[in-house]
Amino acid sequence: MPGGRLTDEDRRRIAAGLAEGLGYAEIGRRLERPASTVMREVTRNGGPDGYGADRAHEATRHRARRHKQAQPPAPPIPDGGHGRDPQAVRDFTESFTALLVQHGLPRMEARVLACLYITDSGTLTASDLAQRLRVSPASVSHAVAFLEQQGMLRRERPPGARRERYVVDDEIWLRSLLASLQMNDALTAASQRGAEILGAATPAGARFESSAEFLLLVSEAHRKAIEQWRQRPAPRHADHPGRTHALDREDERAAGG
Repeated sequence: MPGGRLTDEDRRRIAAGLAEGLGYAEIGRRLERPASTVMREVTRNGGPDGYGADRAHEATRHRARRHKQAQPPAPPIPDGGHGRDPQAVRDFTESFTALLVQHGLPRMEARVLACLYITDSGTLTASDLAQRLRVSPASVSHAVAFLEQQGMLRRERPPGARRERYVVDDEIWLRSLLASLQMNDALTAASQRGAEILGAATPAGARFESSAEFLLLVSEAHRKAIEQWRQRPAPRHADHPGRTHALDREDERAAGG
């Protein structure tokens, strides 16, 4: 099935294509698979000159068994006494992670964000994340750096604490929108400048001018959404340790242009 795991028949067709001297792209088209899938399959199973369908199929099964045996059981998801169904929480976490990936987040970053987001405190240490996700501390560190740059989490070190904590809160999407708004404003200014330099009467200049008009509308819509959010009634968890004075100042700069 296109998009699913390679079958024994797929591997036989890959071996036949290699024997014909076909490239990965052509073999992929015949299988309705990406060329990268074929390349990974061949590379990890002997290369173009040593690939064998039966041997590759058995090696894949062996790796799957070894990976399954090596994986420790997933730690239970803390419930906090709310009576949640653990399996339902796990299923939701997986689907939410997949949604974040669909919207452009790299998978590890999406896993870290989802793991933080489903906790009631919205706060975990690097050690917590590595244990829950069963990944290396380096993977967590890289993901956190990316998410922090996007304004989707922040770091904090409580007084007397030895470890940093990573925090998401009710303002996660506001910060993400503010980061997007800053980039949008930069693109708007660049597009306006491009229209001036190239000449609005030329095809290239007109393209930049049209882009600037659209981006300006997007920025205005974002600022309107931020203003509506500010004017909403105070949330139930107003004492949640999320919103900081620094964020308030950042809101004002972005919303005020």
